[in-house]
Amino acid sequence: MPSNLRLICWNVNGIRAAQKKGFIEWVKKASPDILCLQETKAQIEQLDDELVHIDKYESHFHSAAKKGYSGVAIYTRQKPIAVHEGMGDPKFDVEGRVISAEFPEFILYNIYFPNGGRGPERVQYKLEFYETILAQWQKLRKKGKHIIVCGDVNTAHKEIDVAKPEQWSKETGFLPEERAWIDKIVSLGYVDTFREFNKEPEQYTYWDQITRARLRNEGWRIDYFFVTKDLMPKVKNATILADVDGSDHCPIGLELKV
Repeated sequence: MPSNLRLICWNVNGIRAAQKKGFIEWVKKASPDILCLQETKAQIEQLDDELVHIDKYESHFHSAAKKGYSGVAIYTRQKPIAVHEGMGDPKFDVEGRVISAEFPEFILYNIYFPNGGRGPERVQYKLEFYETILAQWQKLRKKGKHIIVCGDVNTAHKEIDVAKPEQWSKETGFLPEERAWIDKIVSLGYVDTFREFNKEPEQYTYWDQITRARLRNEGWRIDYFFVTKDLMPKVKNATILADVDGSDHCPIGLELKV
């Protein structure tokens, strides 16, 4: 593994759609050491060889049982020690939301967290998912593992992280009970890396496409790199790559010295 490690995380809102918009060329130009994707919306057999085997990368996919829905993927230059699909609970794994890769220095979780947008039952499912995955991380920490979590968390943490906090405070993605979980993980020592380097407002990672919100920068910061606090001395920077198009989300980046 190189001494400086670049990770990029991106909800691509459909990997096949992204491919048509120049995704492979973008990967080669951006050249991350590890790339984590969410909402791939495809089974691996639906993807062409050029997309599965991007030059110099090995890829790992975890897809939902339902075609065209959810899904996560990891592209990595270095072969992981192990890769695990799902979180060991069929209730959640059927939706293809979690893939983790173990490297010598850390375990990387790439997660497409549920959206609570289909009513109260779905918000409850989301909160149960949050607690279930947190319990898994905590077990690993007790074993001395260092953890990186990235993905579309589908919740903005603070008022600074949304363009219209008052208006959106009753919408899923900014409900008090959803935001409280981020408070909880931060209190347990999971660091929101971006806010360690950037305290400015109007820093978003998602914009509603229907209302063309990106043109007005009326967005949400719902994509994160969290690291356990023991890894923070190795974190050199965390960024939002807001100039990258191709999805209703933009990528985010993390730089480590390992």
